Amino acid sequence: MAIDKSVVCVVPTGDRCGEGAVWSADERALYWTDINRFLIHRLRPADNSVHTWMFDEPVVALALTSQPGTMLVALGSRIILWRPAGDERRDHGFTLPGSPAVRLNDGRPDPAGLFWVGSMRNNVGPNGEDLPAGGTDGVLYRIARNGEATVWRRDLGIANTLCWSPDRRTFYFADTLANEIRAYDYDPDSSEIANERPFFSGFERGSPDGSAIDSRGYVWNCRYGGQCIVRIAPDGQIDRIIEMPVRNITTCTFGGPDLKTLYITTASDPGDRLGGSLFSLAVDVPGLPEHRVLLG
Repeated sequence: MAIDKSVVCVVPTGDRCGEGAVWSADERALYWTDINRFLIHRLRPADNSVHTWMFDEPVVALALTSQPGTMLVALGSRIILWRPAGDERRDHGFTLPGSPAVRLNDGRPDPAGLFWVGSMRNNVGPNGEDLPAGGTDGVLYRIARNGEATVWRRDLGIANTLCWSPDRRTFYFADTLANEIRAYDYDPDSSEIANERPFFSGFERGSPDGSAIDSRGYVWNCRYGGQCIVRIAPDGQIDRIIEMPVRNITTCTFGGPDLKTLYITTASDPGDRLGGSLFSLAVDVPGLPEHRVLLG
């Protein structure tokens, strides 16, 4: 397996588990997290500067909002609103039932501005140490603006991969432990999903972690433990496999002024010198702009 030469190590941050990559077009900056070290990083590509903020529990997902300068932050046990300028933090209103036995995991806004987030058995201790994962404790939630949650799926291993097709009619969602990405019909008027069906399953290289979707509707799925990213066509067939220089690929998002840079987060692994770094890949097909959580 030859590593794709267009993959670049952008920042060797040494994250225990990098995640939550989000491109802010307003700031021309990339935000991402380190779950186990309770951190949020920001990269400004114009000058290659990196700023890091510390939190009191795992930071698992990030989202832009309709309020300029305010981000939604999914922590292990709850959701907060955060303004990087001044580091202002306030409650959003949602607290995860069953925490700390379970924690939140991957999450993203839908085209209508509601935040969808999944959960899993908590595998991160109070000091960031690894705990056993497994089971089927995960739940898929849709969070309303007032913090009220609607449950859309139960009995999940690890909830992962949340993205929507360019026509806003299909929702993609993965259960990492089941090694399956599923597709659903999505109603952009009601923000409801239906008609669950397999989309991409049984791929032998690693497990499905986070994903991004490009403007042609191809899903870029990061493979944890598989040392690669798989570009999947809308019909569920493999279009391309990008070989990565590290084993644990966690999530990705499109950024840059033309959305033709795929930013990729990774997790550390014994013997992986660059494990936990942020990588980038120049692509020909641009991504889609980030959806925003509607506030107020």
